[in-house]
Amino acid sequence: MASNFRISLIIRVLAIVANAFVIMWLLFTTSYYFTTLLAVGVAIYQVIILIQFVETTNTLLTNFLESLRYSDFSRTFEIKGLGYSFDRLTESFSVVINDFRKVREQREQNYFYLQTVVEHIGFGLISYREDGVVELINNSTKKLFKITSLKNLNELESFSPELVSRLMTISNGESIMVKIQKQDTILQLAIFATEFKVADRLIRMATIKDIQNELEENEMESWQKLIRVLTHEIMNSITPIASITQTLNYMIKDVRTTYTNAFQDEGEIETIGEIELAIETIHKRSIGLLHFVESYRDLTRIPTPKFTIFPVRVLFDNLKGLMKEEMNRLKIECSASTTPENLELSADEQLIEQVLINLLRNAIQAVEKTEIPKIELKAFTDANGKIIIQMIDNGQGILPEVLDKIFVPFFTTKPKGSGIGLSLSRQILRLHGGTLTAHSQPDVQTVFTLKF
Repeated sequence: MASNFRISLIIRVLAIVANAFVIMWLLFTTSYYFTTLLAVGVAIYQVIILIQFVETTNTLLTNFLESLRYSDFSRTFEIKGLGYSFDRLTESFSVVINDFRKVREQREQNYFYLQTVVEHIGFGLISYREDGVVELINNSTKKLFKITSLKNLNELESFSPELVSRLMTISNGESIMVKIQKQDTILQLAIFATEFKVADRLIRMATIKDIQNELEENEMESWQKLIRVLTHEIMNSITPIASITQTLNYMIKDVRTTYTNAFQDEGEIETIGEIELAIETIHKRSIGLLHFVESYRDLTRIPTPKFTIFPVRVLFDNLKGLMKEEMNRLKIECSASTTPENLELSADEQLIEQVLINLLRNAIQAVEKTEIPKIELKAFTDANGKIIIQMIDNGQGILPEVLDKIFVPFFTTKPKGSGIGLSLSRQILRLHGGTLTAHSQPDVQTVFTLKF
């Protein structure tokens, strides 16, 4: 092949012209028909080769454009031996392909970087179209809703119909709160949405965060601050009263003894006795109120947990042993199970035992009027590897309108209750980095769940 495209093209054209003259000469001056036919065949072959040679540029350009279209940057475009112009064309193709390859690599790197950032965000992130088709969902959202994938928001109907409805109707820039209670779990979801367009599609992106723990923490801190102030003021006011009434009580006893020995007026002696009784009553009520206020100070003086590792089975055995006599007296059937049998817990054993004693006492009181009273203790690990302890009873249960209030300090449904037991228990669980929740079906089953 010639070293230059033009020379090669001229030679090919001249060869075709020469072959045409040969054919004409053979056709009009000789009778060599076979040779003439052969020359015609050669001419046709030369024309075909010429067309392919001329179309080399078009083929190269077509391959180049297809590479761009299908993002196939593995091809190489090299044309050797056709002259300087083709060398420049080859060089230009290579430069463009390399530039596109770099752009694609940069785009992929940015995509993977963005994907990594989205997946590691600590709150839920989900983007979806107006018809509910999900375009993006991160791991935090999947973990929150306990799913492995999500193609359409309607698939969350089984989780919470209200959540699906609110996500489909939330406005651009709007913040909403959605409360979801699933058996032993309460979710307080704070949702913020924003809208934007991608091509002709309207995309809504929502951030979802469960703020239940933060709400409980802030609520408990508020109660603790209030209790500190109230108990301080009440103690400062009542302590002097208790002290003065005790002194007055001693003084009135001496006066009554002296007056009784010196005089015999029964009316005045009776009056002195009534005064003594009144002072004694004030003193007793002052002391009782001091003890009452002191009990509430326990909410602000929970010791820092001392973590040890211990078998949950031993914890259950100790608990049943402490309450054995009372449960036998009330004919309560109490069972305990751990899965696996050797399940161990890292916590402050004494504090957790205090929580379980409180819950067990509540359960015993709840089943007092049940025909066949049953209490069950269960320990196991959930799908996320968290240790769960449950206290289950078949007592009278807790009414739905009361369930949200049982962990509020001072709130109680018991005639002689102080309203701090469950609040104290929840605070202990929070110090362990866990949660205490309740689920109840009145007269069917009540479940208190400790999640560590």
